[in-house]
Amino acid sequence: MNLPMAPTVSAAPELSVKEIAGMQDEVRALAAERRAVILAHNYQVPEVQDVADYVGDSLGLSRRAAAADCETIVFCGVHFMAETASILCPEKTVLIPDLDAGCSLAASIDAEQLAAWRAQYPRGVVVMYVNTTAEVKALTDYCCTSANAVEVVRHIYATHGPDTEILFGPDMWLGAFVEKELGRRMHVWDGECHVHAGIRPSDIEATRAAHPGADFLIHPECGCSTSVMEYVAAGDVSAEGVHMFSTGGMLQYAEQAEREAVARTSDRRDAGRGANGSSSPARAQAVVATEIGMLYPLRMAAPDIEFIPANAEASCKYMKMITLPKLRDALREMKFEVRVPEEIAVRARVPIDRMVAIG
Repeated sequence: MNLPMAPTVSAAPELSVKEIAGMQDEVRALAAERRAVILAHNYQVPEVQDVADYVGDSLGLSRRAAAADCETIVFCGVHFMAETASILCPEKTVLIPDLDAGCSLAASIDAEQLAAWRAQYPRGVVVMYVNTTAEVKALTDYCCTSANAVEVVRHIYATHGPDTEILFGPDMWLGAFVEKELGRRMHVWDGECHVHAGIRPSDIEATRAAHPGADFLIHPECGCSTSVMEYVAAGDVSAEGVHMFSTGGMLQYAEQAEREAVARTSDRRDAGRGANGSSSPARAQAVVATEIGMLYPLRMAAPDIEFIPANAEASCKYMKMITLPKLRDALREMKFEVRVPEEIAVRARVPIDRMVAIG
């Protein structure tokens, strides 16, 4: 299946193992010299993840940025993430190794569109996914991530009243997931991530048929998420082994699965099984429906689990624009600073702080 992707960019020359190791040493030395912290999203290329001080999802990265004890933050992700770091840390220098690393989901709504939408529902509470521009956040009441979207909306109903009108955006699949979880309708913006939206129910059906015993880890931004929930509710798909997870939730799953796999291996050894050369039991499997960069941290966290992409073409070229040479150059030249104007940053920080506080 072909997914809609970012505009084609020239492929970076492939680095040898020796070149990667040497450049990573250079990056670490530059980071120490600049008193810089390197933050990387789970979808970044492996050699960038390996050199980062912290790798995580949007919520975890926001928290790390806010708590960072440094002079410079180098954000290996997409532009809205660097903006969020600038909003949370206005006294720090925030760099992004490629200014063109955008986001199709963030581009699906702008401040003018949100202002017009708010005008239609003047008493509504606006909840925007953190995957939005600073200007959009400045018109927002609460930000959320896929990790805490349900809790944020539940908090609003609890504090503002059960009849509160909620304007949720820009991701329609995450909005549908929240509606399903809470059993309430919201006003949901018609936006999507071009990569996640391209992971369709047919991908899940095909991988389920090929790997009938595998668990399924599905990001709620995926185009398949709503239909899978409906299949589970109707009894057409067993709920056992089907998990709706943020990328942070997927990593927690991997860590727990690895502990269980190691414990099972230890139990078999203690019982004396497998010592006579008999074949080992098959590795546990998990099918992963999200951007394929997530497979690397999952495999690092749980080498005893086989992680299988639901769609091997689900790669975000925006995320892959950040390369190790670009990271090195950004630190060496202190270039590509991202700074949000103060009048926007002050207003945008309110919904971000609410998101972080709710957890």
